[in-house]
Parts: sequence; structure tokens; C-alpha cells
Amino acid sequence: MSLQQFISQAISPWMKKEGPNSDIVLSSRVRLARNIQNVPFPMLAATEELSALSDKINTHYSRQSHHRFGTIELLKTEDMKQNEKRVLVEKHLISPALSDESRAGAVLLSEDESLSVMINEEDHIRIQCLLSGFQLTEALKLANEVDDWLEDKLDFAFDEKRGYLTSCPTNVGTGLRASVMMHLPALVITRQMNRILPAVNQLGLVVRGIYGEGSEAQGNLFQISNQITLGKTEEDIVQDLQSVVLQLIQQERAARKTLMEQSRIQMEDRVYRSYGVLAYSRTMESKEATKRLSDVRLGIDMGIIKDVSANILNELMILIQPGFLQQYAGEVLSPEQRDHRRAMLIRDRLHLETKKNN
Repeated sequence: MSLQQFISQAISPWMKKEGPNSDIVLSSRVRLARNIQNVPFPMLAATEELSALSDKINTHYSRQSHHRFGTIELLKTEDMKQNEKRVLVEKHLISPALSDESRAGAVLLSEDESLSVMINEEDHIRIQCLLSGFQLTEALKLANEVDDWLEDKLDFAFDEKRGYLTSCPTNVGTGLRASVMMHLPALVITRQMNRILPAVNQLGLVVRGIYGEGSEAQGNLFQISNQITLGKTEEDIVQDLQSVVLQLIQQERAARKTLMEQSRIQMEDRVYRSYGVLAYSRTMESKEATKRLSDVRLGIDMGIIKDVSANILNELMILIQPGFLQQYAGEVLSPEQRDHRRAMLIRDRLHLETKKNN
């Protein structure tokens, strides 16, 4: 696949599959950080050393076939326009750091976009596997398969006592970062998140916004991940995260049940009011759009709205981001122009969806 094919489809093929508990856990991600033996970390390496690594990976792995992921394509960030990189960030296929700061940066992508291997980001290699719903164990299994596949041709930096050596001390050991993206609107509406977040942090987990470190939680979407890897096995890390996520799922379901039993009219009003704003507005900022889409998604999951699919909401969450809006427009847009196009895009998609189902 070409770069244009990757950035032209808003919703990644893997997102179209319905995984376990996908009404609350939108996605599961496992990332493995690896570095090459006898090559300085990217922040210390010469550009020539990083370019040589990128070229070696390109030679051995680009356009190669993997039994699970199909054909793998390597894309270099230096060949991308700024907005093309922004779209890949919005799809969670590369990080903001790889987009904006890396030297000789590149990414290996699978056809369904469930595999992304970033090259020369904070570490030489970051393997990322993404699956829909609550599938951390399966994501870990796939990431380890890719790890073995890459290690056939690459010599990873490993210490017998400390484990895999990484640029960031919190990743030393397994090099594993496991995370889930959760939609927790009922816990926010019932004001339980202020109590839950500190408790989650005390368990050694980190709660961030939709785009990871430094981002705020928009649209009631929260990324929950492990923090420390040293001294823990991969299985321990995933199990610890899974147990917390299961509790959050139960608490979110209980909060939704309470809202429907005790505040049904208010919930229906909130959902339909947001739907009406989305369906008829002529201009809309990103923050308001994600909030309204969260309300409608909650309405779909609670059975209030029946003629709109949850997949449309997943797609719109990405389509309304600045990079995608400008990609579709084919030009750089001012904030006011983006707000206008965002509202128009949402209107068109919702009207098309309701027409299809009536």
C-alpha cells in the first residue's frame, strides 16, 4: 500500500472488527521498545547511524509478507508532508515525537494497520500491535511474534540482569507498554472519575488522553497503561492492567444502569440534544464535537439511538481531527474553515447513515 492509501481511509481496517467489550474498551494496544546492540540511542546517535538502521530495515522487511499481517510497507517521514504525518498521528500509527522530532524516522505498517513499527523514535524500534475491544493478551502474543520476526535480522540490546535496554528508564526490562482506550462517559457524568483516577495511579498505572502523554481526555476517552516494566514479566504487566480494566468496565456498566434507572429522561435529552447539534450545526470546534459524539455513542450503546452504528462514531472521531479535515480539503485550512468543514462532514455522515437505515 502507498502512503496515500494509508492516509485516505479514516477508519483502520482493524477498527471495523468488533472485539470483546468494545462498547467500553475501544482498543487494546501493546508496544515493545527495542534498541540495536552497539548503536547509540537515537538521541545520541549520529544521523548517519540512524539512516543506516532505517535502510537496513527497509532492505530486510519492507514489502515482505508476514503470515499474520500480510504485506508490510516502510514509509519514511522525510518523504511525507507535514499534514500527511499529522494524519498518521491522528490514526495512532505514529507518535507526535516521530512526526516532529525524529531523524531518519520511518514506520513499517501492515495492510490492516494493526501493526506499526516505528523506527528511530525515542528508541530505535517500537513495535505496536492494535486490536479492537479488550484483547490485551492477543495483542501481546502478536507483538512477540513480530519481535521474533525482527530479531532474525537485528541484534537487540539486552542485559542479563536488567533486560531490554531502552532510552527511557521506565521502559527498561521487558520494554513493554500495554494500554487500552476506554470510553467512560457514565463515570464522568456521575462524577466518579475524580475518585477513580487517583486510585488507578496508585496501582502503578497511568491515565492519559486519547493521544497519549501530554494530551487531555476529550470525548470521555481515556488511555490507561502500565508505567514500570523493570522487575516484572510481560504476563504480570498485562494481567495487572487487565484486572483494573475489568473493574472499570464493571463500574462503567453500573453507572450506565444507574443513569437509565434514575435519570432516563435527562439522559435521553442529553443524547438527543447532542445528536441534534451534530446533525444541524454549521460550525463546530473539535472539543465540542468530541463531547457531542461521546454523548451520541453513549446513546447508541444504551439503546436510546437505534439507527446510527457505533462504527460511524469511531470514524467521525478521527475524521474531525485537523489533519484529516485538511487532507480531504486538499489545502491548509484556517481554524474557522476547519470548524465549518467539521460541522459539514458530521452532518453529511449522520444524514447518510440515517437515510441508509430508514
